[in-house]
Amino acid sequence: MDTLASPPPPIEDLNAWLQGFLQPTVWIEFSVLAACVLVAWGVASLLRKALGMQDERTSVLFGRGVVDGVLFPALLLVLGYFARAVLLKYVPLAVFKVAIPVLVSLVVIRFGVKVLQVALASAPWVKALERSISWLAWLGMVLWVSGLLPVVLRELDAITWTMGSSALSLRTMIEGALTAGAVLILALWVSSAIEARLLRKAVGSDLSLRKAVSNATRALLMFLGLIVALSAVGIDLTALSVLGGAIGVGIGFGLQKLASNYVSGFVILAERSMRIGDNVRVDNFEGRISDINARYTVIRSLGGRESIVPNEVLITTRVENLSLADTRVWLSTVVSVAYDSDVSLVMRLLEGSALAQPRVVRNPGPSAALSAFGADGLEFTLGYWIDDPENGQLGLRSEINLAILASLRENGVEIPFPQRVVHIRSET
Repeated sequence: MDTLASPPPPIEDLNAWLQGFLQPTVWIEFSVLAACVLVAWGVASLLRKALGMQDERTSVLFGRGVVDGVLFPALLLVLGYFARAVLLKYVPLAVFKVAIPVLVSLVVIRFGVKVLQVALASAPWVKALERSISWLAWLGMVLWVSGLLPVVLRELDAITWTMGSSALSLRTMIEGALTAGAVLILALWVSSAIEARLLRKAVGSDLSLRKAVSNATRALLMFLGLIVALSAVGIDLTALSVLGGAIGVGIGFGLQKLASNYVSGFVILAERSMRIGDNVRVDNFEGRISDINARYTVIRSLGGRESIVPNEVLITTRVENLSLADTRVWLSTVVSVAYDSDVSLVMRLLEGSALAQPRVVRNPGPSAALSAFGADGLEFTLGYWIDDPENGQLGLRSEINLAILASLRENGVEIPFPQRVVHIRSET
């Protein structure tokens, strides 16, 4: 067990290590390593099929394929440690002196990259973080294998400075940053797993409530992760209380709007007055709520445009929710005909043109009314209900207008155009 817990020793004699590859026992190491790869691949494949994860593209453990997630390199690392412990008793090692550090680096890279891809998929700086994790992992592997890691750590530990009554070293700062990064990535992984489980197969008001719980859980885990990371480095958190209080007051005055948006977001999700999937109209912008975040809400119009609305606006201003209680929406169109037209015929033609469209609700049905005596003709207003506003309104309005135009022309009803009488006075 001690052999498994201890890392592989560094390569102190490069020539002796290279000579080890000329020994016949090196083929035993290659064979054992290949067997470990096959066993790890087989176990990962069986678990993927047994748990039904073939179509799960956002899993950190399984990934998009057998070798894409964290499970395969983690299994291979465990098997490699066992194989190294067994072979160490019988043959001199050459391959496993490098294989184990490489596998450790691979597990670190896959874990960090997959968590960032799942938790922060839309962030523009994810790629830069992924490359940074890769470079740091491979640099640590090279320093570990070459035996330079203790030397580098001693040199970093020698660079110190004093802050008040505390002495800090460059090594402490680097270790603190790495620890904080590892804890925050772990917190992101846990929160992403909780969010995926909470939001799975959730719709309507249930989706909004689970989204609120998910956002709160992620914020809490990130805060606890940061506290744990600072404590692990050795920073006295009580010494930060006064400074934190002063900074908190300043931030509170400077970020009132931001705090208000966050509080408003949780209020919206908890009250469920607006839910993901509702059709709303905010400040003359109408669309469907596609996402409710902690700070803002995304509203997507039927034309494909997206509006990012701060949550405070949704709390403090008037919002029309077109689908909170009833999905039906009333639409209308205005038609002008000549004064000598048959009013009863025109009203029947207008109502028949609306009824010809299957999207128009039959109960209550469309109705036409003489709404005004215009300057150029009689103005009729045709009103009708639809119960699927998410499918758009302009196309239906166009179809009804075309049907009205065709029926009026077919029945000889004149559509007037503006007429003006010009009187010319001549002076004699």
